[in-house]
Amino acid sequence: MIATLNIDDLAVRRGGRLLFSGLNLRLQAGEAAALVGRNGAGKTTLLRAIAGLVEPEAGRIGFGEIDPSDARADHIHLAGHQDGQKPARTAWEELAFWTRWAGGTKHAARDAAAALDLTRLLDLEVRRLSAGQRRRLSLARLLASPRSLWLLDEPLSPLDAGWRVRFGEMMNQHLAGGGMIVAAVHDPLPIPARPLEIAAPEDAFQERGE
Repeated sequence: MIATLNIDDLAVRRGGRLLFSGLNLRLQAGEAAALVGRNGAGKTTLLRAIAGLVEPEAGRIGFGEIDPSDARADHIHLAGHQDGQKPARTAWEELAFWTRWAGGTKHAARDAAAALDLTRLLDLEVRRLSAGQRRRLSLARLLASPRSLWLLDEPLSPLDAGWRVRFGEMMNQHLAGGGMIVAAVHDPLPIPARPLEIAAPEDAFQERGE
């Protein structure tokens, strides 16, 4: 389990443009951070950098005593804004595949489906699910996977108000168990979270409230 996430003086460039620089973040087990800022500021890119999918131009991302390669292979779950689901698979095939890939069990997948009210939909092809149902299927992969650091890109879209509250409860349970969450958001998260504003390179990057 990842006990700490340390981001030091991070800079990332995309398409020849410097998105951000001098970015710092410290998280401990049981804490969450909300990445805020305008569209295109680099919130999603930061999540991808933490996951090892984007190479920073400068700075360091560390996971305490865990080697970054091991942390990314075994302890991180990235839930992107695009769900990456195959339309021709059934919901169960999709959930079971990704749960196995992340080290979870069939029993955990069934429990996650029940928690997100998906059991009756598992035999349907993904293309027949609504946008909200597909989002819940993506979130079920989080619950079924034994990974401590959740990287979430707009996790509340397109959930309705009731499911936003219920997923907030699930996030709180994850944090209470020693997990961590870093989420890129436009709407406020339904859990206590440390805001980290990502702005233009000429602006200051500060963790608010510190």
